[in-house]
Amino acid sequence: MVKVCNHREDAEDALAGALLQAFRAFEQLESDDAFRSWLGTIGKRVCTRMRSHAGIQTAFEYAQEKDLISPDKSEFELAVLKGCVKDAIDGLPEIYKDIYLACELNEETVSEAAQKLGISHNAAKTRLLRARALVRDKLDHSICST
Repeated sequence: MVKVCNHREDAEDALAGALLQAFRAFEQLESDDAFRSWLGTIGKRVCTRMRSHAGIQTAFEYAQEKDLISPDKSEFELAVLKGCVKDAIDGLPEIYKDIYLACELNEETVSEAAQKLGISHNAAKTRLLRARALVRDKLDHSICST
């Protein structure tokens, strides 16, 4: 999106605006698989409007004005990041999701998680490593990586 907006700050504002628009129009999305391209299209349109209308209100300012978020910008950014992490975890295959949730979110040891899941310690370690790699990859290629 930086290429379309020309500046990183404008791209960040456009992304936030696109997320707000996508949230409001989510029912119109016909396929979950099309979400990434659908959001990209919305972002490009927001960027184009930003370039053609100097002084356009940022997504943060809009959300703040409409009382959608608190005045603290870090809460807005944290909410977006949490959404990205949740999507990355939700996208894990079940075989990896269980071990990831047990170790990373529930703070269980690999041994505890392996016992709970009924798998060997080595299998648990391998699955956890793969799960972490999948989550990292998903986050690296998500809208949060900008």
